Amino acid sequence: MNGTRIADLGDHVGDEVTILGWLYNRRSKGKLHFLILRDGSGLCQAVAFKGKVDDDLFESLGRLSQESSVIVRGTVKRDDRAPGGFEIGVIDATVVHEAEEYPIAKQAHGTDFLLTNRHLWLRSRRPYATLRVRHTVIRAIRDFFDDRGFTLVDAPVFTPSACEGTTTLFEVDYFDDEKAYLTQSGQLYMEAAAMAFGKAYCFGPTFRAEKSKTRRHLTEFWMVEPEIAYADLDDVIALGEEMLCEIVARVLDKNAEELEILERDTAPLEAIRAPFPRVHYDDAVRALNDGGIEFEWGGDFGAPDEDFLSRQSDRPTIVHRFPAAIKAFYMKRDPEDERLSMSVDFLAPEGYGEIIGGGQRAEDLGYLQEQIVKHGLPEEAFKWYFDLRRYGSVPHGGFGLGVERTVAWICGTEHVRECIPFPRMLYRIYP
Repeated sequence: MNGTRIADLGDHVGDEVTILGWLYNRRSKGKLHFLILRDGSGLCQAVAFKGKVDDDLFESLGRLSQESSVIVRGTVKRDDRAPGGFEIGVIDATVVHEAEEYPIAKQAHGTDFLLTNRHLWLRSRRPYATLRVRHTVIRAIRDFFDDRGFTLVDAPVFTPSACEGTTTLFEVDYFDDEKAYLTQSGQLYMEAAAMAFGKAYCFGPTFRAEKSKTRRHLTEFWMVEPEIAYADLDDVIALGEEMLCEIVARVLDKNAEELEILERDTAPLEAIRAPFPRVHYDDAVRALNDGGIEFEWGGDFGAPDEDFLSRQSDRPTIVHRFPAAIKAFYMKRDPEDERLSMSVDFLAPEGYGEIIGGGQRAEDLGYLQEQIVKHGLPEEAFKWYFDLRRYGSVPHGGFGLGVERTVAWICGTEHVRECIPFPRMLYRIYP
């Protein structure tokens, strides 16, 4: 079936159009029915006049329930008072399906109810707006890397080993009693891809069996992970900085309507531009203690620490050179201080915390073999990874950006569960 998208009505003022959609809301007043229609691209008002449409049709439109599917034919006119700024004068309509009583009524519902009915809640304004922003973020990320000569290389979801530790792995039964794990990260595979293509990235779901119920955690989330050959920590930082600026600029350009629906103050987003403040881990620890937050050197930042640090600037804060002991086995040591790693986190402003983590990778084979043993990881599973250091090892680095945390920050959303279509969390895997 062919129809006109509601988002395109501005190109059809005075024309007769056909809208294929659903009834979002209805209000009747005497000989008029005001039908708010949605079609996935936006909302518009259609007005049916008694006497201008068939009497039986007028009667059926007056009893239509929310989310009934309808095909409406009518003439477009500009009306600034109507949703979207345009109105359709109904000539004819077909009721495709009259919906049962819609369970998500206009009154407030609890979080658990809305999550259980997520398949229907997606149709409501706020989740709709959030996921439209997510779409723009993902498109901006892909365009950013594609335009800079990166090659998309898909990483496997099943892996034979851990990337960042064994305690948060989802273990699954593979064939012949072999164990496999849902991926925590595609990074190790992107290191192989970078040695083949120079610049590569993967983009897909990752999994963490972390028994956490904080607003920043999901057990399944999406991550983009670029990796660059012949790159150091400064190159990694510059890439992340440039990418975040481009993502935010794209959302501001494409999603003004969605940000308005979300009641997002766009002033903080408009302030996002390079350069971002760069803070050494030592200085970050000092700032925490000076700010009244007790923090011992050598520890990793928790949510309150990240909140404090990220509120010190109106732009993302770049914290670099974390202690090597708290970072993954593959992270390169700082040549100027063996206690530190060539690592970096980007903390989103307004208290949203870490959205990027990465750094420069260790290129020395002997060092990596030692670290595998120290971390208690199975050496057999990393033979292929060691080969990357045997055959043409070069300085290289990259990072991972969590899509849901990034969307939460841009949308001003409190919980990352709102930033993925069907959230998977501790105690929730339905629907």
